[in-house]
Amino acid sequence: MAATTAQSMGSLPSGVEICTTAPDIFYLPELVFGGLVWILVASTHVVLPNPLGWVMFVSVFCFVMTFLWMVVFAAGGHKSSSGWAAADFIYHGLAVLFYLSAGVVLAFITIVMKTVDFRTYQILISAVVSSNQACLKIQFSFIFNSFY
Repeated sequence: MAATTAQSMGSLPSGVEICTTAPDIFYLPELVFGGLVWILVASTHVVLPNPLGWVMFVSVFCFVMTFLWMVVFAAGGHKSSSGWAAADFIYHGLAVLFYLSAGVVLAFITIVMKTVDFRTYQILISAVVSSNQACLKIQFSFIFNSFY
């Protein structure tokens, strides 16, 4: 979670340490804002041809993966293996790309919904803000994983 393959693998955090190291401290905000995107988009009426399905997939996928990642690292399941550090780097890179693409789709749908339903428009604005916050937290984790 906090190291790349170039770093000594003895320093991968476990237990409560995951809430105190630089890249790992962003996991809780990722969960909060990712969960908000999921809840806010789900509270709108999603019809089948609507591209909000992609946004839902991204938010649910990233929420579940981040939660599982946190559990594995908190339980010490990584056993300080360099493979886990590389997998963490790859996951965050993929999550950044997913959230950036979902943010664009969500912003487009929000603009379209402005003239249709004002309540849905307000909910989608909140979802766009939460999506951007989740993406920002994931980008911070990705950047910190590049340096540590």
